[in-house]
Amino acid sequence: MDALFFIQLFIVLACIGIGGRYGGMGLGAGGGLGVAILVLGFGLKPSAPSITAMLIIICVIGAVSVLQAAGGLDYLVRVAEKLLRKKPQAITFVAPILTSIFTLFCGTTYVAFSLYPVVAEVAAEAKVRPERALSATVIAASVAVAASPMSAATAGMLAILHEYAGISLGQILTIALPSFFMAAIVTSFSVYKRGKELEDDPEFQRRVAAGEYEFMHTEQKKEFVASAGAKKGVVIFAIGVVLVLILGSFTELLPSWDGKRLSTPMVIQMVMLTAALFIMIVSKVPSSTLNSGSVFRAGLMGVVAILGVSWMTATFFDAYQPELIKVFGGIVNDAPMLFGVVVFLFSLVIMSPAATVAAIMPLGVTLGIPAPFLIAIFACTCGDFIIPGANQIGCVAFDRTGTTKIGRFVVNHSYIRPGFVMVISQVIFAYLIAQVVL
Repeated sequence: MDALFFIQLFIVLACIGIGGRYGGMGLGAGGGLGVAILVLGFGLKPSAPSITAMLIIICVIGAVSVLQAAGGLDYLVRVAEKLLRKKPQAITFVAPILTSIFTLFCGTTYVAFSLYPVVAEVAAEAKVRPERALSATVIAASVAVAASPMSAATAGMLAILHEYAGISLGQILTIALPSFFMAAIVTSFSVYKRGKELEDDPEFQRRVAAGEYEFMHTEQKKEFVASAGAKKGVVIFAIGVVLVLILGSFTELLPSWDGKRLSTPMVIQMVMLTAALFIMIVSKVPSSTLNSGSVFRAGLMGVVAILGVSWMTATFFDAYQPELIKVFGGIVNDAPMLFGVVVFLFSLVIMSPAATVAAIMPLGVTLGIPAPFLIAIFACTCGDFIIPGANQIGCVAFDRTGTTKIGRFVVNHSYIRPGFVMVISQVIFAYLIAQVVL
């Protein structure tokens, strides 16, 4: 590889790093700049962005946005809150699993983020150190997108692996789901006795003595009454998810033409758009609210990010495909876990599992890494916990007891231990399961 390769690699990394500072839209714009430089400046042939993945994301985000407009997501938050309050002493184990289930169902951490304040208060009321429950919950909910049939990250993996090795959605989930739940339990155990008990914590004692902390009284908690439309919307969306799982797992049920069966990505698009329409009609969702929710805005920025990043990285990797295979092919085949480390490190910069999948997983395909192993390292796309983001920082504020912290060196925060435990254990479990089922 000559100097030109490293110059162009630096440009790719610089565009990701600079764009990533401005969120999803910035990533997409940075990717667009990178493509322009590579193509117009260096004469590289432009590759195609991940259109299939983006179409799936658009359809899923559309359905979830309609569900949010119908009040369905708020209804799910209240259901989860009631369940959390039933077992307050077990909050360190219950909260990560419960919030993750809602993330798995919706494909977004919106519901989980709405539950973080509840987790903090329930833990404090039960005299459980909130740091334990919050740190495990935030990590589990964020990594859950790498096991959700509805997430943008899974959509990207499906699009790549379906074309590469004919992998179905059911095969991905057969590995991702059980490994995720086992890793979540291991993560909860890793923080179960972390730190001093709440009543012995010096910071908590100081806040109580200074009058900075008071337990919430029952009358302070507002009662939420879900509308009939919200409940119907959740049911319709759930039916759509079940249909996606069935048709994505049993592809023999799908029609075929000239010996070629209807692809799973197209099935997801059809089902999600259909579900969105039925939610609009049955739940009587006002058209003015459909594109104003947080899910729609975040999803749109995610699509832009994947467009720019996948387009730029595909252009770069395709241009140097023979050289990459020659130099790294043997190394990766001898020690494939090194590729997992590469994916994890890239996720630190890209700060988005879906964008990481779009940017790096095609390189794994280029290097000939087996599909089962690529599924096993799926969780490595969730390394964005190293540098505290909105969820981590928000939970520091939600924890009024002061036990959840961001350290003076930034990276020495409450989420480091559960983050590494979650990702590493899930990769190990997924690898073992993949050896059996694929």
